[in-house]
Amino acid sequence: MRVPLLPMPPISGPPHAVARLRAARLARSSKPFLARGGIKGLRCAGCRLVPSHCLCKLRPSLPTLSGMCLLMADIEPLKPSNTGWLVADVVETTYAFGWARTEADPALLALLSDPQWQPYVVFPAEYVMPQRVVHAVQVASFASATRPLFILLDATWSEARKMFRKSPYLERFPVLSLRPQQASQYQLRRSRRDDHFCTSEVAALCLELAGEARAAETLDAYLRVYTHHYLRAKQQLPVEHQGPAYARWGALSAAL
Repeated sequence: MRVPLLPMPPISGPPHAVARLRAARLARSSKPFLARGGIKGLRCAGCRLVPSHCLCKLRPSLPTLSGMCLLMADIEPLKPSNTGWLVADVVETTYAFGWARTEADPALLALLSDPQWQPYVVFPAEYVMPQRVVHAVQVASFASATRPLFILLDATWSEARKMFRKSPYLERFPVLSLRPQQASQYQLRRSRRDDHFCTSEVAALCLELAGEARAAETLDAYLRVYTHHYLRAKQQLPVEHQGPAYARWGALSAAL
């Protein structure tokens, strides 16, 4: 059964990069995408949640000196549990491209060659030669000649490894290997490894490394609120606005 979307609600600014990529992917589809095991029924096109749990009015958007480049596996933009969407919600300078083994989007190649950016491929060090690995980036500032652009492979772990191996245009860039101090808190999909983080968590860690603590904390808190809405909708329970996710979000959003 097809799961329809409501019209896009009025939000500030045009649809972001992941929303545009999702629309383009849907336009190419010969049959509707059916999410497995997630929320059923009518969904909002702005946040992908059922209308009773819509999150659009909370959507933050922060200017950052750092940029995010999401390289997304084919159906990732269609999945309600995809958190690259949240990155684009929060970080104004977010780019999103679909990945294909045989060709690269010319707009992606142009972005990677733009002299204002220093691209970093974010990936575990164990899968790359040591001489490419870095664990830190230049802290973003207006005085910097270049700004960090974090390339995130938004996919399942098996897909991400294939994308990393079969994207020769990424080979000239340093590989940023993160060293998180805590385990992932992501609850919308399961992973066999405790050291795997969702795309939104990885983006927040990158922002923190780049000296953008406010954006990092906002993105992390926004993920917690989205997770709460998503799981409560899946369980057919109302949102708990007095819970811990909202307590933290309220403190942060008051300063936005």
